[in-house]
Amino acid sequence: MAGTGAGTGDAAFDVVVVGNGVLGLSLAVVLLRRRLRVAVVGDGRRPMAASTASGAMNGCFGEVTATTMATVHGRARLDMDVIAAGMWDDWLAGLEEDGGGTVRCAQGTLVIHNTIGMAEIDDAAMTAIRTALELYGEPFESVDPAEAVPWLDPQPTARPLAGLFLPREHGVDSGTLLDVLHRAVTRLGGAMVDEHAVRVVHGTDRATGIALADGTVLAGDRVVLAAGVGTQTLLDSLPADITAPIPRLISGFGVSVLLSNNPAASPPDCVVRTPNRSFGCGLHTVPRGTDQVYVGATNTTRPRPGSDPSVRDLAFLLDCAARQLRRELWFSDITATAVGNRPMTLDGHPLLGESPLAGLWLMTGTFRDGLHTSPLLAARLADQIIDGTPPTPEMDLFRPSRPPIQTMNRQDTVRHATVHRLAIGHEWNWSLPVEWPVHLEEMYETKYRALAEKTHDTLTPPPEVLAYIPAFPELADMLDTYYNAGQLPHDPYRRLR
Repeated sequence: MAGTGAGTGDAAFDVVVVGNGVLGLSLAVVLLRRRLRVAVVGDGRRPMAASTASGAMNGCFGEVTATTMATVHGRARLDMDVIAAGMWDDWLAGLEEDGGGTVRCAQGTLVIHNTIGMAEIDDAAMTAIRTALELYGEPFESVDPAEAVPWLDPQPTARPLAGLFLPREHGVDSGTLLDVLHRAVTRLGGAMVDEHAVRVVHGTDRATGIALADGTVLAGDRVVLAAGVGTQTLLDSLPADITAPIPRLISGFGVSVLLSNNPAASPPDCVVRTPNRSFGCGLHTVPRGTDQVYVGATNTTRPRPGSDPSVRDLAFLLDCAARQLRRELWFSDITATAVGNRPMTLDGHPLLGESPLAGLWLMTGTFRDGLHTSPLLAARLADQIIDGTPPTPEMDLFRPSRPPIQTMNRQDTVRHATVHRLAIGHEWNWSLPVEWPVHLEEMYETKYRALAEKTHDTLTPPPEVLAYIPAFPELADMLDTYYNAGQLPHDPYRRLR
């Protein structure tokens, strides 16, 4: 059979993929279509995964912020997002043929600019989104949100002032997508192994398989770790000299809900969202038929994955939904809650490509855009694994073994952490004397600057990490270990000229 490659030679599988979320399953489908022997390992319940809690938006231009276009790494990720967006129609057509089922549940995206946001975040983001749309020649329309989506009925103090409709930025049902991918893998002849992976099996210079919790060892010429935040446990099973230059995976912990919808007021058939803010992907809703709406999602940076929604996260999300989207949602039934752990890295960028251990590949750390970029990442990683194709320049920026990536200087990082922290208060609809937010701003900026200076002399973690060190001091210990692994900064503050 094609693709046996070098290595163990008599391995049971050409490729063992650890992770049965959207990324792992997508890679398996591409490999199987190219006639490789593939096993996919993962607990069928997918506990604490990111995919199961997502909406999911095919987020591309709606995810753009003021910093996206300013840095080489941000622009590279947007380039990949744009390429991936163009692949989804053919990708879904192929999946429906291989796995059956209709995955797309929303047509287009409405980005709303409402009165809740902060000028430093929302005004800048809306300008950046429009700039990116024009730069890439992407069609869009400036609309009155109330006319475009009559379902919207926010609290008057949270009313949208303007909107951008993106007709080619859709949404999919993540649960249906996972089911279709699973069926496609099975029908294409892949082995689904419903078990927990505990260790990477390797020789002196090469990965040779995966050890399972039941004692079984799956042998494979190549091993791909695509298990989201759970990948870190497997990396921890390797010698430290292999993993030291790989930024550690942490969790972007998020909560989402399914709410009942009054059938007399049909939900929009598009995604409705705000720009990214409050350290998250913006408030957003995705239709689930006529009687339910998905609302997401919160984001808290944690050193380790979580499994249960907190009262704070649920209260925040439900309050935002009723105030900013539709007041009637306050009387809805909560049909379901979901918890997800977005895979983040300590430097805020994905891990894509072969690790320092030959035969061991990583496909994780994508944070918010893993599902959207899954067709592209699966195709590109398959080319590298099977044909030895060199990584594209964008992919090479995010190779697993690398010095810490920095896209902001310390002053900008501290400022971003401060304004996104304040944005949480504004989304909470806090009631404070008018001068208090000014004092809080000074307090947070001083606090985050001191934290940054304590963390390292020159290196500063991303705002999403820096802001959560007070709540999770373990993050500081992880950063200290990573920063002291002998790596120099990777193109610090490298910005587009």
